[in-house]
Amino acid sequence: MSSSLILIIIVVAVVGYAIVTYNALVRVRQMVQEAWSGIDVQLKRRADLIPNIVETVKGYAGHEKETLEKVTEMRTRAQSVPAGDVAGRAAAEGMLSQALGRLMAVAEAYPDLKANENFRDLQGTLETLESEIQMARRYYNGSARELNVKVESFPSNLIASQFGFAKADYFELENEADRQTPEVKF
Repeated sequence: MSSSLILIIIVVAVVGYAIVTYNALVRVRQMVQEAWSGIDVQLKRRADLIPNIVETVKGYAGHEKETLEKVTEMRTRAQSVPAGDVAGRAAAEGMLSQALGRLMAVAEAYPDLKANENFRDLQGTLETLESEIQMARRYYNGSARELNVKVESFPSNLIASQFGFAKADYFELENEADRQTPEVKF
């Protein structure tokens, strides 16, 4: 074999590897974006449910104004986090979860509220949404992990750095208490 043929084979192999690696990075980045979209949809559904819960509780526990205002404030804060700010959104959602937990604890003191069919339906929907958020967060973090491994591993990190692929942030709750699903049983 001539040295020029060997050189061509090596160049083709390197270019082939670069193409395959680039496409794998694009695929994983798209998975991360899809996963984030899933989290965003579930968080939006929860945010849309909160005014109904607040209004229902307000009808029975109107003097719990501070708790109701805190939930509304945390909902607004969570919705105002810029798109793509995973860490900021996680922190805001953690504070919202705490506020919701306090609201549900307040509702415990009102037997008529606990017996209200509308409130029970809202509570069941919230419980389901919290489970779906947890599943979406797990999927997102798995996708982020896969992207991060490819971005940091040699030799794919050479391709990643050349084409601007960056690590994805994990959707984590900083406060250990935030990691718990809000208590919503009655």
